[in-house]
Amino acid sequence: MQFRQQALSKLQSAEDIDLPVRYARPQGWLALAVTMAVMAGAAVWAVTGTVSNTLDATGILTHGQGSYVLQSPIAGQVTSVLAQEGSTLPAGAPLLKVRTTRGTTVVRTIAGGRLTTLTASIGSVLTTGANVASVERVGHSDDPLVATLYIPADRAASVRPGASVDLSVQSAPTQTYGVLRGEVRAVGRTAQSSQQIGSYLGSEQLGEEFSKHGPPVAVQVRLQRSSGTRSGYRWSSPEGPPFVLGSMTLTSGTVHLADQHPSDWLLP
Repeated sequence: MQFRQQALSKLQSAEDIDLPVRYARPQGWLALAVTMAVMAGAAVWAVTGTVSNTLDATGILTHGQGSYVLQSPIAGQVTSVLAQEGSTLPAGAPLLKVRTTRGTTVVRTIAGGRLTTLTASIGSVLTTGANVASVERVGHSDDPLVATLYIPADRAASVRPGASVDLSVQSAPTQTYGVLRGEVRAVGRTAQSSQQIGSYLGSEQLGEEFSKHGPPVAVQVRLQRSSGTRSGYRWSSPEGPPFVLGSMTLTSGTVHLADQHPSDWLLP
């Protein structure tokens, strides 16, 4: 009780009425000023600054005209293989000799192109309609390569023609040769099923691989040309790999999307 009376008497003392009241220490004002400055700077950056945005996807290098699967029009046994994988064949080129009940028949290509896969071998027994080869359509042997990336359908709308792309090629390690430079040439309008992708690439396995997370949208990437590299294309390293790139080579790409203002993230 004694301490309470002393406290009340001190509060009621007239001597303390004119004393200044200290609302904050100088250190507190300094901290507040720094905080306000940081917040103002962050607000300005959110409106005027930009943040890079990228999108990763897997794909493949081709000549951009698609492939077709050649099926046997007859049933019989293969007695001779007349072409090798990797060779470029004209339309109607002999591919296999097959012995049937009516004699020997030659299986030929339907359209010209590069023989990417040959599933039949000497001694194989074919049934009518069996897959025997995959042929990539190629107009000329020096046609440039393009990359086709398969992007999830819910992200494809953010990709625009002209966007720069960095490609990592399976046959050319990035740690040694860097990345292949390209830019988006076209974006597909609709998502593709695994059957559509497999038909275009001439491979059911690739169709299933590129659509394992759902039907993707195909994005075609034009490779930047360079006369100073062995491959004929531009790389992040001065020379790139010391060999020519082949079609049907798997690749992964990083698409550089349009820069965004941080304030855009707050908008609906």
